[in-house]
Amino acid sequence: MSRRELREHIFKILFDLDFYGESEKEEQMDLYFEQALDDDLANPPSFVAPEDREYIRDKAGRIAARIPQIDESINQVAKGWRTGRMAKADLAILRLAVYEMRCDDEIPVSVAINEAVELAKKFGSDGSPSFINGILAKLI
Repeated sequence: MSRRELREHIFKILFDLDFYGESEKEEQMDLYFEQALDDDLANPPSFVAPEDREYIRDKAGRIAARIPQIDESINQVAKGWRTGRMAKADLAILRLAVYEMRCDDEIPVSVAINEAVELAKKFGSDGSPSFINGILAKLI
């Protein structure tokens, strides 16, 4: 599975987790993978291999554990837009990108920003790509 596909699954999990409490995190991840596997039966090219599932679960868990610190970073630069007011998709994309920029040495900052903008084009509103790009540019 490509890094882009892995990142998309991580984004979807982070998006889902925003609707549930910390105590439900593991259960929601399990449900996500059950759903992803059900979808894969109808669409084989998107099969989530066990090693990819482990990577996705691990990275999503590491990001979820750092949400308070990530949100604080976002709030410091997002003038007039507290994380509590942001669209859930935009917020999940920002959390993933900020984690990759600050905590994942394997991913260059420019790649993290570019991938976040691409996710915003796919899952956000019309203004999401520029909003995401603007926030992330302030964090460099």
